[in-house]
Amino acid sequence: MHKDKTVACIIPARLNSVRFPRKILAPVQGKPLIQWTWEAALRVSLFDRIVVAVDDVETAAAVESFGGEWMLTSRECTNGTERLVQLMKEGRVSADIWVNWQADEPLVHEEMIRELLFTARQEGIDVWSLKKRVDAQEELCSSHVVKVVCDAAGFALYFSRSALPFYRDDIPFKERLYYKHVGLYAYTASALHRIASFPPSFLEEAEKLEQLRFLAHGLKINLRETRHESLGIDLPEHLACLGPRLNGVKNHKLLDVNGL
Repeated sequence: MHKDKTVACIIPARLNSVRFPRKILAPVQGKPLIQWTWEAALRVSLFDRIVVAVDDVETAAAVESFGGEWMLTSRECTNGTERLVQLMKEGRVSADIWVNWQADEPLVHEEMIRELLFTARQEGIDVWSLKKRVDAQEELCSSHVVKVVCDAAGFALYFSRSALPFYRDDIPFKERLYYKHVGLYAYTASALHRIASFPPSFLEEAEKLEQLRFLAHGLKINLRETRHESLGIDLPEHLACLGPRLNGVKNHKLLDVNGL
C-alpha cells in the first residue's frame, strides 16, 4: 500500500529475449537472475502483491522453486507492458497502481520505488518513471541508452536513442544537461486500460521505444530525477558486473527521500 493506493508489482519475464536468450535463468552467484529480481522486489515494503509474468513453463518452474508467485502470459506479448495488460484484462490481478519491474533489473531497490511513486496522489498523471543525469559522453552516444527531455513540471516531451537536446553552440560536455531514462514504470489502472487499445505509433516503430506509443496517444508520463543507477542485463558480459553490486543492493539501507 502506498498513500492509500494498492500497488501490484509485475515482473515480466520473457525467456527467449533477442539479444540474450534465457538470460532470466542465467546463474548468478548460485541463483537464477530472476530470483535476484524477485528477492529485490520482496524487500520493497510498498507492494501489496508481486507476480512474475512468465511466458514459458520452464521459467514458471524456476519461480516456483524459490517460492515466487507466477502467472502464465502469452508468448505473443511484444513487451512487458502487454503482459501487465493481459493480467489486468483477464482479471487475474487488480490494483490502483501497477509497477512494471523488468526481470533483468535486480539492482532496483525501495528508494527508487519511492521516488517512482512520489507523485502518486497527484492528479493528471497516467504513467510514472525515472530519469538520471547523463554523466558520461559514451552514454550520450550509445543508442542503447534512451534519452529523455521533459517540461518544467517533469512531464516527458520526448524519448530518443539519439542525444537530446541538440546543442547548437559548441560548449563543453560538462556544461550541458542531458537525462537518460531509467526504464522502470508505474501505471494507473485506467492508463493500462487505455494502453490496451492503442495501436503502434510511427515514432515507436522508428525508435523501437514503447513509451513513444504512450505519448503519441496523449498519456502523461511524469519522470522524477534519481541519483541511482540500475543495470539491465542485455548481454552475457553484463553478468560479470553484477556480483558486488547485488551484495550492495541486498544491504541497501533506505535513505530519506524528501520525507517519504
